[in-house]
Amino acid sequence: MDREALQRATAEFVGTFALVFIGVGSIVVSPFGSGLVGIALAHGLTIAVMASAVGHISGAHFNPAVTLGFLVTRRMEPALALVYWVSQFAAATAAALLLSALMPDRLADLANLGAPQLGALGDEAGIGAGAGLVLEIVLTFFLVWVIFATAADPRGTFKSIAGLAIGLTITADILIGGPLTGAAMNPARAFGPELVHNAWDDFWVWYVGPLVGGTLAALAYEFLYLRPVGPEPVGDADTGLLEPRPGDTAAS
Repeated sequence: MDREALQRATAEFVGTFALVFIGVGSIVVSPFGSGLVGIALAHGLTIAVMASAVGHISGAHFNPAVTLGFLVTRRMEPALALVYWVSQFAAATAAALLLSALMPDRLADLANLGAPQLGALGDEAGIGAGAGLVLEIVLTFFLVWVIFATAADPRGTFKSIAGLAIGLTITADILIGGPLTGAAMNPARAFGPELVHNAWDDFWVWYVGPLVGGTLAALAYEFLYLRPVGPEPVGDADTGLLEPRPGDTAAS
């Protein structure tokens, strides 16, 4: 691994570790008052801060679904994507292990150590795996769409607002999806607690859903906004005389 790849991998490790340690930790201590809003803010604020801190180094993916989106749109090489995935899953596992060692067993067991679950609202029956899958697809679509719009699009606002929009998207997603699926939107976020706590019920929902949703969002944004089928017209809007920009061709 060259120095640049190591720097990127370290940034991804630290960011993913922070997400799982703080996000999952907020779930474990939620009986003491953090609640759904606190859990949503813990995840969203952590991403906002870490994306602002290391976004210029690694792009601040912290999520295998985001990395897959950049891979399928050819915005990163397969070898580098593999480095990101190893870092993300390793960080999530390390964070879950540390939390398991620090938290009282009773709290960890009560919260399933933050491993995502298909939940219920009040006395209503819990949603099924199919509905949970669709919800994770939709929530991850929103997340990756915002990431591409703010970070991948050169016209985006990433340099101005850093990770704020991304963090707020995660917060909003958890406010609706948290009670139903845990709103993981992130295979690494799911994997760490699942592995450490040995909680694998309907585990595939939190892998297939985010990977599908992230891929759909990345491809949609890429082909709708980042790969124009023709040159952008420029010229005098009053006269209607338009001509291609220098260097543009009809086939570009």
